Order: sequence, then C-alpha cells, then structure tokens
Amino acid sequence: MSSAFLEIIELPSGDFALQKADEEGDALVTITFSKDAKEFLKEHNVTVAKAMIGAGIQTVGVISRQMAEDEVEEENRIVH
Repeated sequence: MSSAFLEIIELPSGDFALQKADEEGDALVTITFSKDAKEFLKEHNVTVAKAMIGAGIQTVGVISRQMAEDEVEEENRIVH
C-alpha cells in the first residue's frame, strides 16, 4: 500500500469502510451490518466496526511477518 495512513469512514448507507487516507477509489474493506445487527448494536456499531477492522489489520501484520520469515528461510536453503 502506498499510504501509511488509513481511515475508517461511515458511508451514507450506514456501512463502514477502511480506505487509504490520501487516495480516492475503492475501499480496502467494507463492513455491512444487517438490519437486526444495527437494531441490536444501536450506536455501538461504530465500536464493533473499529474492533473488526483492528483485528483484521493485526492479522494482516502477523501474516506479513510470517511471509517475510518464510521468504528469508527459503533464501537461506538455497545452496549455489
């Protein structure tokens, strides 16, 4: 990703989106709550959306680190 800054926005539809702060275009992630979920969560839907996106970002970080470690490990196995 070119931008180091991401932002969570609430769309006119009531959905939440994660997007690059300095770019136009498609959202990286969109969260849509069902009507029942919106009624249950009320104003707490923002908190839940932030937690969901935060968990996703943490998981991507773990995966990225593992991929980098795997790449180094693979390079170390090659004998010329």
